[in-house]
Amino acid sequence: MKKLLNDPHAYVEEMLAGLVAAHPDVYRLHGETGRVIARADPKRPGKVGIVSGGGSGHLPVFTGYVGTGLIDACAIGDVFASPSVEQMVDAIRAADAGAGVLRLYGNYGGDVMNFDMAGDLVEIEDDIAATTVLLADDVASAPPGEAEKRRGVAGMVYAFKIAGAKAEEGGDLETVTALAQRTADACRSIGAALGPCTVPQAGKPTFEIEDDEMEMGMGIHGEPGVWRGRLRSADEVASEMMDKLLEDMPLGRGERASVLVNSLGATPLEELYILYRVVSKRLMEAGVEIVMPLVGRYATSMEMTGVSFTLCKLDDEMERLLKAPCNCAFWRV
Repeated sequence: MKKLLNDPHAYVEEMLAGLVAAHPDVYRLHGETGRVIARADPKRPGKVGIVSGGGSGHLPVFTGYVGTGLIDACAIGDVFASPSVEQMVDAIRAADAGAGVLRLYGNYGGDVMNFDMAGDLVEIEDDIAATTVLLADDVASAPPGEAEKRRGVAGMVYAFKIAGAKAEEGGDLETVTALAQRTADACRSIGAALGPCTVPQAGKPTFEIEDDEMEMGMGIHGEPGVWRGRLRSADEVASEMMDKLLEDMPLGRGERASVLVNSLGATPLEELYILYRVVSKRLMEAGVEIVMPLVGRYATSMEMTGVSFTLCKLDDEMERLLKAPCNCAFWRV
């Protein structure tokens, strides 16, 4: 294992310390657990809070999207591991400004269990109203008839942005929650992996794959995909990924969508733009208007070599909120 680290067991704490030191105008550590990042600016009384959480190893998701017009606090676990109930309670309390808190995160068993328990605790102990929206946008992880079982991946970037903008402009908890759910329902994602990453505490790759192989549909923690085979050309890979997304969520002439072409960690921007050529061509041929496309490193899996595509079908309100101002260390509009 070659990584720039000290003690693998201090990896997350040292990363968070560096994040806060580099961006003190955006982030601050909150609570006694040392695993919660909150907005550096003072809370605005009466604003709905949005909180997320999940394992480390996915920057900018989850912690990086704490900021103005985005989320208010985030609990972070070990690499690829759920935060604890205590950490999630700290995050909900940090996000609460008297108007309730939306828990907005990915559909993973440990996160769901711990966030549900944390929500129950703050409702009883602090009288904080809390709602939940789960992202379940990974089309490779379950068929349409079992969509509730799908993993949450990069679609949460759109949910953070659109729900965060609505909360920033004063929407109440019911309105912000409904909009977050609408956005989650409008997102479809799929990934493809060419190489593994290494979890510092494990010290070995998360999976093995030959130099001439790739895996279509692999999850962001190395969960099995839909096929493994020879490495294909960029255009072939992009075309198959678009086929799977558009089969699951058809888009027609006159509709609008934003698209995210995302590096899983090691894939360079040059290759993302090669892939985006195909994405753009397919959508334009279908008569779909592309709104504010995103190309870059928005939801990673440590240093995994690979890419994910996310389509977010937009209505008028969602488009307006997607374009609204936001500010964090990794994304500014």
